[in-house]
Amino acid sequence: MDPIQNNDQKVIWTIGGGKGGSGKSFITANIGVCLAELGARVILIDADLGGANLHTFLGISPPSHTLSDFIKKRVADLREVIIPTGIPNLQLLTGAEDLLNAADAKSVQRRKLLRSIQTLEGDYIFVDLGAGNSLSVLDFFLMSDGGILMVTPEPTSIENTYRFLKSAFYRRLKQTVSSYRVKTLIEGAMDRKNEMGIRSPQDLFQAVMDVDEGEAKRMLEETESFRPNLILNQVRSKKDIEIGFAIRSACQKYFGLRLHYLGYVVFDQEVSDSIRKRRPLVLENARSRAAQCVREIAYKLADLRIDSSGMKGSRTEDEQVES
Repeated sequence: MDPIQNNDQKVIWTIGGGKGGSGKSFITANIGVCLAELGARVILIDADLGGANLHTFLGISPPSHTLSDFIKKRVADLREVIIPTGIPNLQLLTGAEDLLNAADAKSVQRRKLLRSIQTLEGDYIFVDLGAGNSLSVLDFFLMSDGGILMVTPEPTSIENTYRFLKSAFYRRLKQTVSSYRVKTLIEGAMDRKNEMGIRSPQDLFQAVMDVDEGEAKRMLEETESFRPNLILNQVRSKKDIEIGFAIRSACQKYFGLRLHYLGYVVFDQEVSDSIRKRRPLVLENARSRAAQCVREIAYKLADLRIDSSGMKGSRTEDEQVES
């Protein structure tokens, strides 16, 4: 692939999914390396604030300067805690265990950090999120130009992915509307056993339409622009690959969302070996099957551009996954 031409168009990707162990840090580190090799300026941010370990995937010792130094005002500028990785064009900004605990993160700290991340200079910024559906994780996911869901072909991972997506979707809708009554409806809808009888986004839209037609239209427009992405990890069979298409169809049917299936990464023992060696797989064993899958996904992300309707690729989605 041709080198990436640096320009003023910065793209922020967030990697989430709701469940630990799905491979978010592995994907973040290795895609970052791939894009940096193409000449892009890449910043990786470890926002898994309860267990930051992205530095380990890059073979770096725990950094002495972290996001905590910025949040606690020990440094004035977020750029002061960015560290080099030893890989050209690739920098790292990592969190710390005592920072923004997922259960009680202060919204003012969250907003400050989100605003500062959006001012960083780079072609690509990847934010590796923690597990769970806390407000901190959801707000990071929603701040991006493209949110990526990591899922493995396991029932628990798939279930957690749906739960994460529903929470992110409803939070985005709540941030869109201004009516207190509509916000209350959205909050109620997030409880699957709510007494209002709202069991799906379609039920919610109808309930809002009955209350405020203008707000309902705004919610529908927001639904159209919300286009999350999916990567399936640890794939072992063709049947596993098809799970990605099934998730995409379910999102369209039950949420009315167009989910982009970016691709899959095959199960490969070389992945575990590279992690033990504290070296990105695409550098440790570039010819391995998993490394080739990661590189394909990285190239697809490099091809994506932002337009007025969101993130779009240069090829159809089925072509992207099956090529």
